[in-house]
Amino acid sequence: MGRLFWKFFLCIMLAQVTATIGIGGTFWLKNRAALQERALDIDTSPPAQMAIEAASATLEAGGSGALRQFLGKMERLRVFAVDAQGHELMGRNVHPAMLLKARTLLAQPQSHPVVREAGGSDGKRYLLFLPSSERFRNAEAGAARDTLNAVTMSGPRGMPPGPRSGAAGAAPPRPQFERGPPPGPRLDSPYRTFIPLAAAIAASLLFAFLLAWYFARPIRDLRQAFEAASHGDLAPRFHASGKRGDELTDLGRDFDRMTGRLRHLMDSQTRLLHDVSHELRSPLARLQAAIGLAHQQPEKMAASMQRIERESERMDKLIGELLTLSRLEAGAAQGGAAQPHSEDVAIADLVHDIVADARYEAGARQVAIAVAGDAASADAMVTGQPELLARAVENVVRNAVKHSPDGGTVDVAMSRQDDGRQAMLRIAVLDRGPGVATADLASIFEPFFRASPTRHSTDGHGLGLAIARHVIGAHGGRIGASLRDGGGLCVEMLLPVKTPG
Repeated sequence: MGRLFWKFFLCIMLAQVTATIGIGGTFWLKNRAALQERALDIDTSPPAQMAIEAASATLEAGGSGALRQFLGKMERLRVFAVDAQGHELMGRNVHPAMLLKARTLLAQPQSHPVVREAGGSDGKRYLLFLPSSERFRNAEAGAARDTLNAVTMSGPRGMPPGPRSGAAGAAPPRPQFERGPPPGPRLDSPYRTFIPLAAAIAASLLFAFLLAWYFARPIRDLRQAFEAASHGDLAPRFHASGKRGDELTDLGRDFDRMTGRLRHLMDSQTRLLHDVSHELRSPLARLQAAIGLAHQQPEKMAASMQRIERESERMDKLIGELLTLSRLEAGAAQGGAAQPHSEDVAIADLVHDIVADARYEAGARQVAIAVAGDAASADAMVTGQPELLARAVENVVRNAVKHSPDGGTVDVAMSRQDDGRQAMLRIAVLDRGPGVATADLASIFEPFFRASPTRHSTDGHGLGLAIARHVIGAHGGRIGASLRDGGGLCVEMLLPVKTPG
């Protein structure tokens, strides 16, 4: 268990225990106030009435002394006898509120048998009542027995017992009332108070443990994943942890996406380094061959220099395309292409200029380039960098010309599309070349991809369409390829059109 687990555990446990003690203390105080209020009440139960009757009869028959002896022998129903000065016969403290309530009941028009004012044979008068606190709960039978026992022991009408003259002149045996053993310790308030508190604390401990474990486990797994990633292990770990459905699970899936992206970038960089090394090796080998031929055959110096110049231009073009691709990927990694010099570009004019330049080069192979567009596309404006947009469209057009057969035709079609959310300008470049396999339609936009390795082509490095994809994506558009019926390839570019206003 880590430190975070114990922090969760202790905090949750303290919160649960505090809440338990607070709620329990509130109920305890409430029950205590209710008990104190009930303790000031006057007992009105039938046993209380019997006790008052017995005490009144004892006082009237034997006076205050007999009443004192009678009250001293009572164990459960201890009747209070208060004189006019407020002094209790047995010297017990009488709460003023209880005495006031007893006098109020006595003053009411209807008589209350549980409150009675009686006078003794010695001329003293007492207010007799039984407080609820003096009554033993749930022991009415035992209370009545104590009352009868006290009356019997005091003799008839409260007088001390003496020998009675019977038929034979002998005193009859006095009945003995079995009191039984004193009650043993009961699970009363001291024990019953702590049992719910102990159960609540135990439940709080269990709840705190489970909740702390619930939170700490995914965090511990995430820490282990970070530790593994720091050592180069970028395998996904949380793709199957969707049962929890909370923020920690989302964090784990985000971690998997991050490591997947890092793994993809690392693989791309490794593959790019391998492809660049391969692409540079061929021109360098031809350069070395041309230099060796110039040294061995000085009479062919001019041809060797032309070869060296051609290979140098190819290397310069390759390095330039790599730098462009690197800048575009860096802009995409920062959340989008940085466009410090963006402006409104008339895309139709840009496409016509690119087609005019491409026709000059395609004329050597008798390849025709046809441009078609609707009226809506003629005035379409795209916000972006003109140089990058021109580079993207030019790469797609030149790629189509390069793969078209001699005497073929490349069609460039422009149209405006509006799906209600964003108006888009569609630029489709169609050729009748050999095309690519269906499985390779998405791969042709990857750097250094060669659809047909056996095809002899040294005029490109497989970076043109990759640059076009990054440029179109940086401007908020999309690019894709599809096969044409009858052979050939259709590359479609969609660019967002600036809305007027």
